[in-house]
Amino acid sequence: MTVLVTGASGNVGRHIVEELVQAGHNVRAMTRNPAKASFPEGVEVVYGDLASPESLAPALRGVTSMHLITFNSEGFGPLHTGPEIVELAQKAGVERVTVLWSGVNGPVEQAVEASSLEWTFLQPPPEFMSNTLVWAESIRSEGVVKEPFADSLDAMIHPADIGSVAATALTNTGHAGKIYTLTGPEVLTIPEKIRTISAAIGKDIRFVELTEDQARERMRNKGAQEDVIDFVIGWHANPPKSAYTVVPTVEQVTGRPARTFAQWVSEHVQYFKNP
Repeated sequence: MTVLVTGASGNVGRHIVEELVQAGHNVRAMTRNPAKASFPEGVEVVYGDLASPESLAPALRGVTSMHLITFNSEGFGPLHTGPEIVELAQKAGVERVTVLWSGVNGPVEQAVEASSLEWTFLQPPPEFMSNTLVWAESIRSEGVVKEPFADSLDAMIHPADIGSVAATALTNTGHAGKIYTLTGPEVLTIPEKIRTISAAIGKDIRFVELTEDQARERMRNKGAQEDVIDFVIGWHANPPKSAYTVVPTVEQVTGRPARTFAQWVSEHVQYFKNP
């Protein structure tokens, strides 16, 4: 069995690769820049761009399972090449596919569902534990985190848990036609996350709660468009119940409990400490 992981150098993709390698599977990691990619020993690295389906034929040779992402190569907006990708996969003999799903039924999702492939959709929460790396610089330089909506709740997930579920679904039966909603094992507020990081680095971190106007202005200064600002602010101001409802899917699929935020912080503590 050879498993193709698209978006292999991404936040989730690299964890899928690692999980598959640890389980002893043959892994082919697809990236748009193989020369800069770094993967575990034994991983076959190949070029491919989902936005250019013609580039996928070599990557698909001999593949029985594949992981798909649904956004374009710049990370903005949905891929519109779903039908071409799926057709190539079926011609190559791919049998099973996992899809990292945002909940939007776009061109990739529609093509996968209409195909003969054994598909599994993975729907994680919008917040990954790794998103807190945006605080690293201000924690190191000022010992402070500035964010709006202190009481906003979320059940953020460790990207490695998405990787574990994907690797399981790609290499085992019983997952076809399933939509797996994924979360971490706990619901946290921003101050609770900050206290976890503080304990790990042995340093008090101040929290400054921004007003909504201040948060909007900060996003504008970073070049965000108004529609993006409205969406992000609106989501954090009033997150959907699904964003802070813990579900046991990770453990049910993999047999292992979902990783805690404290565990993620312990693995990345060096980013929050001064050299």
